[in-house]
Amino acid sequence: MFTLVLASASPRRRELLSQAGFAFEVRPALISEEPLPYEDPIAYVTRLAREKAQIIYDQMCDPNAAVLGADTTVTLDKLILGKPENTSDAARMLQLLSGRTHRVVTGIAVVTAKRVEVAAEVTAVRFLTLSEEEIAAYIATGEPMDKAGAYAIQGRAARWIPRIEGCYFNVVGLPLALVSTMLESL
Repeated sequence: MFTLVLASASPRRRELLSQAGFAFEVRPALISEEPLPYEDPIAYVTRLAREKAQIIYDQMCDPNAAVLGADTTVTLDKLILGKPENTSDAARMLQLLSGRTHRVVTGIAVVTAKRVEVAAEVTAVRFLTLSEEEIAAYIATGEPMDKAGAYAIQGRAARWIPRIEGCYFNVVGLPLALVSTMLESL
């Protein structure tokens, strides 16, 4: 049996893992989240997930640990939209997403003494067209400020999302079916 460790400070990931019935410890990994030049979104999030999990695994020195790393980004027209730097950046992102379909990509990595597994989940999300007033009011709530793409599907932005194709939990920040499959293979 292994000890599951989540290498993330995300409260949403903690909630989702708990909801799915996993017992785990939390040890956030602090790494640079800057994309490399010309790095595509899937390579970007899987690299970060793997780096987070590997750093925490190396710090633990526990051969019975299974460290789960994850990173989520929003991508549109080959742009990587991470967490907004400020309210102007949040408005820019929401204007880009308005009336369009974008992708949410989450990289997952599981590091154990015997192996490293890496995978990604991609979900398409359709946004309604947003007015400047709607964007400003949403930003004023503070909700978009720590979210990739400047929105939370499980929050107030839900009213602007008529359709998704793929895993809902991926958009929240952790594709539970993929994670469960990876952990059960241990």
